[in-house]
Amino acid sequence: MNDTFETFKPKNSLIKSYVDYYYLDIKPDNVITEFQCFPHFNNTISLYQSHTQVEKGHVIFNEAAKPFQIFTPIREKVLHIIQSGKVHRIVIVFHPLGIQQFYRQLNFADYITDFEFLSQQELNTLFSTEDPEVFTNLLDSCLEKRFKNFENAILEQSIDYIFSQCDDFTVAELSSKLGISRQHLNRNFQAHLGVSVKKFHEIVLFRKTVNEKLFENPDRNFTELAHEFNYNDQSHFNKAYKNFTENSPKSFFDKGTILGNQDTFWCLQP
Repeated sequence: MNDTFETFKPKNSLIKSYVDYYYLDIKPDNVITEFQCFPHFNNTISLYQSHTQVEKGHVIFNEAAKPFQIFTPIREKVLHIIQSGKVHRIVIVFHPLGIQQFYRQLNFADYITDFEFLSQQELNTLFSTEDPEVFTNLLDSCLEKRFKNFENAILEQSIDYIFSQCDDFTVAELSSKLGISRQHLNRNFQAHLGVSVKKFHEIVLFRKTVNEKLFENPDRNFTELAHEFNYNDQSHFNKAYKNFTENSPKSFFDKGTILGNQDTFWCLQP
């Protein structure tokens, strides 16, 4: 069996509203893999077939272990991952406010490793197939039966506004538009997204510049990108990348690798 990294879109119309994509990460002969993934406005559930975690970000294959489940919240910093031994991993990538439609009372301030997102029986069934259609339908079904509509008008309106006004945005203007205080707005973001309004906006803006450079216009230079997305100047743009990627913009794009057919862009360590 060869290494596999494939992305799949949900097929169920309900699930499509809340899940961006799934991916399958299989490395049957892996000894050790290290990579960095970068701040994103999504959050994820990672399902490992037989692994244990020795420390945050470092998982080790253990044939006797039960499937291992990890929730990764919206991140402000680079996440360093080490996978030791063979890997069979399934990941669910949620839209903002997506996971709330299926799971409640989660703490979005940190990683969660002690919650049963899927049952052991469901996981065993998922790990028994690599057929994309079967795999996708199984995940759709697992999530659909857990669906319980979550509504938060403040967050829904805020997220829509941030995405539509990303390059010309202030927290003060948003709180005024909603008729609530900045403190109340931030409390909602911290409780349900794990980051402040300002940080969420900064992450959205960063990911928009990444997607523009990777998928829309690879020839766009960084000065043009900084101007298009209303960064104060090139220095501000560089500082944002340094903060989110630990690299300059040029180094970040030179080192990164696109995996699958969505927006997974990691720095794979040699």
